[in-house]
Amino acid sequence: MIRRLNITIIASIIALVVVPASTAKEGADQYPNGAENWFAGATPPPGLYFLNYFGYYSGQLRNGSGDKALLYGATPQVDATFDAFRFLEMTRFKFLGANYGVHAIVPVVYQSMNMNGRNSTTGVGDITVDPLILGWHQEHWHAAAAFDIDLPTGAYNQNDPRVSIGAHYYSFEPLVAFSYMPKAGWEASTKLMYNLKTTNAATNYHSGQDFHMDYLVGRHVGSWMIGASGYALKQVTDDRVNGQTMAAVPGLWDTGRRGQVLAVGPSIGYNNKHHMSFIAQWQHETLVQNRFGGDKVWFKMIIPVARIF
Repeated sequence: MIRRLNITIIASIIALVVVPASTAKEGADQYPNGAENWFAGATPPPGLYFLNYFGYYSGQLRNGSGDKALLYGATPQVDATFDAFRFLEMTRFKFLGANYGVHAIVPVVYQSMNMNGRNSTTGVGDITVDPLILGWHQEHWHAAAAFDIDLPTGAYNQNDPRVSIGAHYYSFEPLVAFSYMPKAGWEASTKLMYNLKTTNAATNYHSGQDFHMDYLVGRHVGSWMIGASGYALKQVTDDRVNGQTMAAVPGLWDTGRRGQVLAVGPSIGYNNKHHMSFIAQWQHETLVQNRFGGDKVWFKMIIPVARIF
């Protein structure tokens, strides 16, 4: 998948950072949902590419019923500004009929959280690497498969989530992506991911597995792209601590603390004659449970550094 021609990433948008392990869900989202849209399944031609993802997220904590959660007499609020640097190399080497590639994503995050008082921090988030990216191409269809690995490189403080920008565990994420682009100029793209996490060694907390997807439907008009994009996430296994399913907290969390979210918003892009792409989008989250919910604004830039012909 590549996490795309428009690849993506970043980082640990902490849009979901957390609250103390004793009362709340642990860990940040290491993959910033909604990062992939245009050309999600279309890996670029062989070459080296630099992708930059700059954005802002603001959200409030939601409980198991989707209502604003109260902790210390107020609803926790998180605001995060991020800039992720991604380096992608697609080679001419063929495997299973697909072009083979690799990538690495290094996010830098500024996070400010208001939870029993406001605190903030800035630093490198959890780095993503992928040793296996495969891209297939047909006249109107493009498909990709990959295996991302998220590393616990971001700062983490088990006693204060306000200054944690890393999840403090490894994640392994197989994924596939598809793009359908007929000659009429329309595009439908999606990226499907399944996330498996290891246990947080500092707290013995194991966040549940989740299925999530990015999607887009839009139209190409000359060099411009206009459409709607978003994402959906559904946690499919319970959060556990010391091997036991997390118990419900009335008015706050339900048993297992399974998160979910659905988001949608407008997306606009432009491709210039130098094969550079610029994409801007806004995504509003709804149907949120057991996690932060709010709004994301993105600006994505894709620059070919060295093309292989």
